[in-house]
Amino acid sequence: MMMEVKVVSRENIKPSFPTPHHLRTFKLSLLDQLIPAPYAPLVFFYPNEDGATNLQLLKRLQVLKKSLSETLTCFYPLAGKIEDDLTIDCNDEGACYMETEVNCCLADFLSQPDLQVIHRFLPCETSFKGSVAGTHVTNIQVNIFKCGGIAIGLCISHKILDGTALSTFVKGWSATACGSKEVVYPDFIATSLFPTNDLWLRDSSIAMWGSLFKIGKCTTRRFAFDASAIANLKAKAASNSVQNPTQVEAVSAFIWKCAMAASEETRGFTRPSLLSHAVNLRRRTIPPLMENSIGNLIWIASTHCKARYDELGLKGLVGQVREGISKINSDFIKKLQGDERSNVICKSLKMMEEPGSKDGGVDYFGFTSWCKLGFYEADFGLGKPIWVSGVGSTGSVFLNLIILMETRSGDGIEAWVTLDEQEMAILQCDMELLTFASLDPSPLKLGNIAAVNSPNYRKAYLFPTLCFALFSTVPDCIGTVLLTYRIQANTCRESAATDAKFILTDIPVSIRLDTSIFRYEPAGMARNDRYLEPRHCRGCKRVFATVSAVANVLRRHIVIT
Repeated sequence: MMMEVKVVSRENIKPSFPTPHHLRTFKLSLLDQLIPAPYAPLVFFYPNEDGATNLQLLKRLQVLKKSLSETLTCFYPLAGKIEDDLTIDCNDEGACYMETEVNCCLADFLSQPDLQVIHRFLPCETSFKGSVAGTHVTNIQVNIFKCGGIAIGLCISHKILDGTALSTFVKGWSATACGSKEVVYPDFIATSLFPTNDLWLRDSSIAMWGSLFKIGKCTTRRFAFDASAIANLKAKAASNSVQNPTQVEAVSAFIWKCAMAASEETRGFTRPSLLSHAVNLRRRTIPPLMENSIGNLIWIASTHCKARYDELGLKGLVGQVREGISKINSDFIKKLQGDERSNVICKSLKMMEEPGSKDGGVDYFGFTSWCKLGFYEADFGLGKPIWVSGVGSTGSVFLNLIILMETRSGDGIEAWVTLDEQEMAILQCDMELLTFASLDPSPLKLGNIAAVNSPNYRKAYLFPTLCFALFSTVPDCIGTVLLTYRIQANTCRESAATDAKFILTDIPVSIRLDTSIFRYEPAGMARNDRYLEPRHCRGCKRVFATVSAVANVLRRHIVIT
């Protein structure tokens, strides 16, 4: 049955008290002007764990609306409308608030969520055209599932909020809904620290971002790294120059490496590569700013891959990520606030724009981390969310974008990766990537799936040249097929005279094979016997199945104790 989301009510939630006249015009800061301004989408999913009745659900919805009204009194710019590129009209028109009914159960959706339909839980489009003049700053959609589960979708203008500021608003609203005495108050200090004087810098920023946008078909996939995989990545990434890489550094560099490999395989040659990371300035100023400071208090750090990714290796790429981020320090921030700021900003923008303007262009990969922002603490009187999600990109104009979010367990990372469709088809079959990450796992299982850490299992990925899995009979079908079989995998190593072989026996596995990745072809066998040929197999080997598929089966569907 196709999921339907039906709007049942729409209204504006106004602040509980009017905004004073002298606060009716809110000026955006210089930093607010220098980044694209789409709506920042976020969806919180809450199961109906206590079996609330319709009447109880109605009361909870009333609490959500009342607490939102009270919260908007403190966060008054969020109750206004975009006036132009420089200001928000704090006219108390309120947040656009919608309620919908969903014709399925939450558990059914979460069992294998379709990232391309999550946008139905959001109140507005999330394209890079962004929030324009006359639109609400804050848009909220509360979705009620047939089982009583709830999904709260937020779209708040990036013109005024970065990830940390969004977290501050969510914490404030949630605390009010729960009746907490610890009220979260925002600090609107950004405009005074970074006033908008040099308007021409905004045009330079628009030109820079324009050089990095891509036109074509994109797709979004989730790659989940559990605590064990991250620990292994950090160990592999450690070097004399970066002895203790952070989780974000290790995962970012690893995804960057795999994405560059996918780009190279798509084009047949290597292009220059540029990585950027959004850096929170709050803790880097002297003295540090409060975490509840509202605005885009971020700067985009960038670094170029100075050699071939396979020559640098993970250690070298982590070093470059660390080097790029470390340049955004207190001295840099002082220059942003001083007389040199125009030159500093122009130089920084040029570093990102120049590679893309050269012949052949550049592969740009933009990273941002929403880890450790406390989104999984957002209760709203509904309990802790079972999943906090971004949204899959569907537009024809896009950026190669990677958003890192923590998992429900708090010790893992869920990477939302948006790439060109062809590059993603290769990336999602990358053997090395799938050794560490689980592809599109069910949020119901996140944090509960044990990693496969067998030494033989990992050895099989050192030099894979030919791998296969023994499948049971494959039916002649299209789309997604549910199979049960046992797996045996072999691999040849270039440095070994004989096959390195490992066998996983007596393991029944239920797996969904998506034929957008694999196609079924006759192999001169009986009618019901088919072999699977990956569309994008490194080295153009014709094999029964890539080891990446085997890895994906194990990590997504088997709990090893």
